[in-house]
Amino acid sequence: MRKIGIIALLALCSVSCKMAGQFQDTATELLRGEVVARVGKHQLHRAQLEQYIPAGVSGEDSAGLARRYIEAWAQDLLLLDMAQEQLSKAEKDVSKELEEYRRTLLKYRYEQLYIDQRLDTLITDEEIDQYYKQNQDRFRLERPLVKARYLIIPADARSLKTLLQKMSSEDDSEVLEADSLAATTAIKYADCSDSWMDALTLAQELGTDYRTLSASLKNRTVQIKDDAGILHIAYMADMVSEGNPAPQEYCTDRIRDLILSGRKHALEVSLEQDLLEDARRNNKFVIY
Repeated sequence: MRKIGIIALLALCSVSCKMAGQFQDTATELLRGEVVARVGKHQLHRAQLEQYIPAGVSGEDSAGLARRYIEAWAQDLLLLDMAQEQLSKAEKDVSKELEEYRRTLLKYRYEQLYIDQRLDTLITDEEIDQYYKQNQDRFRLERPLVKARYLIIPADARSLKTLLQKMSSEDDSEVLEADSLAATTAIKYADCSDSWMDALTLAQELGTDYRTLSASLKNRTVQIKDDAGILHIAYMADMVSEGNPAPQEYCTDRIRDLILSGRKHALEVSLEQDLLEDARRNNKFVIY
């Protein structure tokens, strides 16, 4: 009788534990939210999906983002499951690759720490000037650079002639008048005559392509009329043709990056050489 009681008690405990486990699983599912997609044994829950969608997006945009995420999630897992099924045990053993990646990552992180602690980021105007003069071939242009004023305006606009005259003037007061006049008559107007611009960028701003822009350039002015009777006009206040070195002021940011890159490379080489020499001195590195 006692034995039967113990068995009954154990059975009750087993059922209770099973129910507790099921309750815990159910609670976990409730906390994670409803399932929105399934691939094989994998489930995607609404809570996971919502983490991907930024707050504040419209309902239509939210639906599009959700659909793209679900499809990418499914493709990733389908490919992973297929790899698990089709690859041999040896092919699924990635321990060697993981170890190589770990070593590469550690070395990279230490190199970055070493460089960050020693890199001199101060670059003087004199250094920029010297680098530019010694490396002008690196800055030769594939396309022209321009300083331009440009506008888009109906071809029948009454102010067109006056506007063209003033926007191409060397008189600052007339350029200011062109700006005021364009504000009320032009579809688009911009004065970029104080900074260099790639001719391709200018073409894009005018709503055309670089080839059309180049073919239309006459006497420092571009005029292109579209099918709707709209004029796309640009006046080149200054210009540097392709094949020539870009002006130094246009290259300044790039020169800073090149100088910093050179300093980083020098530190990397120095680190490698110093480690090797130190290891030799301390008999940590020996060639037999």
